[in-house]
Amino acid sequence: MSGEPIEAVKNGVQIMISSLRQNPQAIETAFLSVITFDSTAQQIIPLTDLASFQMVDIRATGVTALGEALKLVANKIESEVQKTTTEQKGDWKPLVFIMTDGIPTDDWQSGLNEFKKSKIAFTVACAAGSGADTDILKQITENVVSLDTADSASIGKFFQWVTASIGVSSTKVEDSGKEVTGLNELPPPPSELNIVV
Repeated sequence: MSGEPIEAVKNGVQIMISSLRQNPQAIETAFLSVITFDSTAQQIIPLTDLASFQMVDIRATGVTALGEALKLVANKIESEVQKTTTEQKGDWKPLVFIMTDGIPTDDWQSGLNEFKKSKIAFTVACAAGSGADTDILKQITENVVSLDTADSASIGKFFQWVTASIGVSSTKVEDSGKEVTGLNELPPPPSELNIVV
């Protein structure tokens, strides 16, 4: 991802953070982390509460290490998300949003196996543009959406929907103590987002 799409992602994240900080439930419950993947996967922002979250510059070069990214997500969920024990209430199940405009160039199946072992995240994958393979994303999660084009308007709409989804999830957790379990519990996606069935 380079040029307009990556700039749109950066913009989308900034708008998302600003919007979520105005949501009283999200400010109380939302923690965010950013993991990028190109030639390698790296966590560029560890799990951070919304009030303290500071975005850093995102650059994307090289290929698409999706398998490595899935392993890293599983590892970070294991190490950063608090588990419920007899002594303490743990964190809610994380929402994971994966966005890619390419096809994996590494051993994504072994990464998927690690990711699926954790079984502790509600995951939505987004195929941004025609270069992404929705069949592969469907193997990661049944919740797959696609953007026909990876332009700034479409990516902006995706981040607006992610923002609304996090807001709905935060409200549901605060009001009923229940977690999101399906796309049908999230706000309807905008017309730019196609639900892949």
